[in-house]
Amino acid sequence: MGVALKLVAQRFALGLLLLFLVSVLIFVGTLILPGDVAQSILGQSATPEALANLRRDLGLNEPALARYLSWLGGVFHGDLGTALTSGQDIATTLGRRLGNTLFLAFWAAVISVPLAIFLGLLAVRYRDRWPDKLISAVTLASISIPEFLIGYVLMYFVGVKLGWAPTVATIYDGMSIWQKLQTIALPVAVLTLVVLAHMMRMTRAAILNVMQSAYIETAELKGLTTFKVIWRHAFPNSIAPIVNVVMLNLAYLVVGVVVVEVVFTYPGMGQYLVDHVSKRDLPVVQACGLVFAGVYIGLNMVADIVSILSNPRLRHPK
Repeated sequence: MGVALKLVAQRFALGLLLLFLVSVLIFVGTLILPGDVAQSILGQSATPEALANLRRDLGLNEPALARYLSWLGGVFHGDLGTALTSGQDIATTLGRRLGNTLFLAFWAAVISVPLAIFLGLLAVRYRDRWPDKLISAVTLASISIPEFLIGYVLMYFVGVKLGWAPTVATIYDGMSIWQKLQTIALPVAVLTLVVLAHMMRMTRAAILNVMQSAYIETAELKGLTTFKVIWRHAFPNSIAPIVNVVMLNLAYLVVGVVVVEVVFTYPGMGQYLVDHVSKRDLPVVQACGLVFAGVYIGLNMVADIVSILSNPRLRHPK
């Protein structure tokens, strides 16, 4: 286990370093955003003196390095700052929004991950036959269409024409779990269609790669059925690349939901970010960007660690 633990520690340290570098990029990127937050707060009729006073009060006149170090120090203490346009505590608001985004991503993952693995196994079982071709064609079509277009199509036909689900996915604390699930049905369907193809195709490719091994031929010569060979022998030995692609798509479910949340007016982090980008509220944009980056890097790090621990040559180097 010594080699495996060393690799895990290296991945963890690399993830922290990458998060630090991303924080620098986020801060620099927000500084070069066009517009003036003081102007957006006071309006176009504000006098130059009023704008100068507000910039001083908001700390916008301080050097960029001092502002970055102050912001980074606050992040280490759990203080993400205060929204410039509303005066609300960012951490409190972001916590609620992140909870909503994770709720949406969780139910999309609950549906998409088992379905993708099942379809991948089914495609391998009927390789080069009509079920395999049908699954590949449908998933390839779903991945080729932008998610906002899928969202609007589902919204029109399923929500407006058929009336099976609400077209606006607004949830609040007083709703029951069933009401929330009914409200997020369309966003979950869009996210499932978007990430399903990646996971299914990687599952299929990983299992087909293992099916060329000698021990698979031995299992077939023992008289095992094709499904048992795939499930008992091929699938467990192809789990590492499948875990990698699953984690990447889980990261997308959290980080890449901005478009879906805007389309369905869902009160998550994506909608929160878009609203404050238009207002040039730099602390909110920086906090959202850092949380998104942390989730993405964290899930990728988990995928690397699972791949390392699932490799018997690393767990037992001798």
